[in-house]
Amino acid sequence: MFSNLAEKLQSTFRQLKGKGKLSEKDVDTAMRDIRLALLEADVNFKVVKDFVTAVRERAVGQEVMSSLTPGQQVIKIVNEEMTRLMGDKQSGLAKSNKGQTTIMMVGLQGSGKTTTAVKLAGHLRREGRNPLLVAADIYRPGAVKQLQVLSESIGEKCYSNLEADPVEICREGLQISEKESFDVTIFDTAGRLHIDDEMMSEITGIKNEIKPDEVLLVVDAMTGQDAVNAAASFHEALGLSGVILTKLDGDTRGGAALSVRKVTGCPVKFVGTGEKIEALEPFYPDRMASRILGMGDVLSLIEKAEATIDQDKAKEMEKKLRKQQFTLEDFRDQIAQLRSMGSLDDILNMLPDGGYIPKEIKQMSLNEDSFKVVEAIIGSMTGNERQDPTILNSSRRRRIARGSGTTVQDVNRLLNQFNQMQKMFKQMNLADKKGSSKKMKKVKKKFPF
Repeated sequence: MFSNLAEKLQSTFRQLKGKGKLSEKDVDTAMRDIRLALLEADVNFKVVKDFVTAVRERAVGQEVMSSLTPGQQVIKIVNEEMTRLMGDKQSGLAKSNKGQTTIMMVGLQGSGKTTTAVKLAGHLRREGRNPLLVAADIYRPGAVKQLQVLSESIGEKCYSNLEADPVEICREGLQISEKESFDVTIFDTAGRLHIDDEMMSEITGIKNEIKPDEVLLVVDAMTGQDAVNAAASFHEALGLSGVILTKLDGDTRGGAALSVRKVTGCPVKFVGTGEKIEALEPFYPDRMASRILGMGDVLSLIEKAEATIDQDKAKEMEKKLRKQQFTLEDFRDQIAQLRSMGSLDDILNMLPDGGYIPKEIKQMSLNEDSFKVVEAIIGSMTGNERQDPTILNSSRRRRIARGSGTTVQDVNRLLNQFNQMQKMFKQMNLADKKGSSKKMKKVKKKFPF
């Protein structure tokens, strides 16, 4: 997520932190680098100009020049201005006073609108709401069936009527929702390949009929400025209440997330971070700015862990770690739980850049295929071998490699990494008991959980 932008900004900041005192020339050089990084990330050029101007005005003032840590002060200013650019604070969904909240989903074809509608229903269900999905996209082949299948996969109800026009479908869906005591109705309207008068006329008619509490535009973050231009057009025609950015887990440059609020005035309310139905997160401008600048996002990491990790298993694992009884079976279980939280790269990006990630984990390959290889290797071992890997001689390792479709080198690499992690846990336990390790104190202070 925003890896190229984050890398370039963090490189600029490292140069600033190495200086004991900043001159105006140092600030101008940093601003030039920041400007180039933002433009390469496909941020709107007017937004870039205003952003850099605001940062520079503060950076050349007394706030920085008289500071004992000028480099850190510039980073603080950039963080605050970037947070302000994306909306200052998290913007939640509107809730109707009448008891029935209506949400209209709009967007271009291919933006992930239908999938996002189901993800939003799942998110609301986890919050204790009772949503109904209404399939109003009768033009795209398979759109109605897609919504029905995805809804059924997470146990949500979906209303459809292939014989009626979209306005009538939405009217009927709203009536059924009220009759059957659903408290949220999500309308999946039709998308088009491009914005046209016919499309706008239809969704305007739907809006006038259902009078939604929220009109949410779903845009593909990977389209960069095209996403921002689409948002501006939809906002002018419909009066959007918010935006949902999809595919932020892909090779997105960041331009849409950093530009859309400034250009349209509409807040980003959610972001899609993966293909799974659970991969929809509320958008927090301050947390996103911190992640881009390498300052981590520990709050989101804690929330993600609480939502996905089995607490009883976590307590049991803690006891094993303290007693140094961590086995390859436990290692496999931990990988499964980590995978349920999403991409491990994204998880590590939520941690501050400051040496708190053990090098043994940093050195591991973090892609999905490597996880599958690890699980296949451990799955090819006997119960005794998983409990006590010291018995794995060369013949056993060859058998495991054949059984898992890997090589002996892959098996050796996994065992070496496992041994390194065991040593790391042992050192952490010793430091915890003695209370003498400065590094451990530093970690605990940073991550009190």
